[in-house]
Amino acid sequence: MEEFYQTRRLPPYVFEQVNRLKAKARANGADIIDLGMGNPDLPTPQHIVDKLTETVQNPKTHRYSASKGIPGLRRAQAAYYARRFGVKLDPETQVVATLGSKEGFANMAQAISAPGDVVLVPNPSYPIHAFGFLMAGAVLRAIPSEPGPEVFHALERALVHSVPKPIAMILCYPANPTASVADLDFYREVVAFAKKHDIFVLSDLAYSEIYFGDTPPPSILQVEGAIDVAVEFTSLSKTYSMPGWRMGFAVGNERLISALARVKSYLDYGAFTPIQVAATAALNGPDDCIAEARAVYRRRRDTLVEAFGRAGWEVPSPEASMFAWAPIPEKFRHLGSVEFAKLLIEHAEVAVAPGLGFGEYGDGHVRIALVENEQRIRQAARGLRRFLETADKTLHNVIPIDASGRS
Repeated sequence: MEEFYQTRRLPPYVFEQVNRLKAKARANGADIIDLGMGNPDLPTPQHIVDKLTETVQNPKTHRYSASKGIPGLRRAQAAYYARRFGVKLDPETQVVATLGSKEGFANMAQAISAPGDVVLVPNPSYPIHAFGFLMAGAVLRAIPSEPGPEVFHALERALVHSVPKPIAMILCYPANPTASVADLDFYREVVAFAKKHDIFVLSDLAYSEIYFGDTPPPSILQVEGAIDVAVEFTSLSKTYSMPGWRMGFAVGNERLISALARVKSYLDYGAFTPIQVAATAALNGPDDCIAEARAVYRRRRDTLVEAFGRAGWEVPSPEASMFAWAPIPEKFRHLGSVEFAKLLIEHAEVAVAPGLGFGEYGDGHVRIALVENEQRIRQAARGLRRFLETADKTLHNVIPIDASGRS
């Protein structure tokens, strides 16, 4: 069957191979510990749920809502930016509510790109950062995911070798999938570069509140003049454990926000009003629930790093986000991330996300999500230890493994 034009532009969905194998194993009775999808398992704080149930009782809230977000919600997001980052936003012209940050990115791509436009995207990166623009007809050029000098070397090369000149660059810190973080000095250089070369910056700050050190991740909008070139996307999914509620925001440059709002006005009527009211209560309410969630993720991170390390797999400790970005053990690295992820399901009963799904430069890693409790993480480590200790004997006739670790 011939594929449609837009679907032909999309590569095969890497994660589907692992998902099929995971479903098959579970159907056969296996207890698969799923550390693959970044799907928060913590309950939404009760005061947010209470506001939803209170509001939904009012029949007036069952009608169409506003695609850019109800005024109270946009004011609450502006107030959050003022408290958290010291950034002043006009809720009428510089804030749009989105159906999660993923929808915001996809519709921003539709709003600002013409076929053939060049967009600079980190590799590895969260898939919508690339594929939103790919579906809009844009051409992608890769830049490094790690914040540092190599990013600017890549940006300079892109300017020289891209025709037409790039229209936008994507940033994501704390990063999904790599968990790397950026500081304000890096953002200052980004803003200066973007202004010099007339390039927009789209920043994904979905993990702003999931950090483990003493310094909270900054916003690019804290940089003086960033509002002239940048829009930032945030989400309540991780901050308030509201993934299924699908509530996010785009804030920043008025021209970009206006373009996004115009596209959205043709495509949707906004989130269900009670959800928007509950999201307003989240942003205006107490933040002890955020600190509690952060502490849970910190304990899970520490358990993962310690237990997996004792099992024989050294996993770097992430500074932020709800993910660990783990290099594939050397003796399996030549297999690639998809085949290694399949082996973990089959022989360790653990599911992870193959790094290839985040771009070709991610293929030497897998992403591990902190979405199971500490007991389950230790159980995963026990399965992993059994797999690693027996792989040389049980898999030598199935896959090429060099017991010395050389591939």
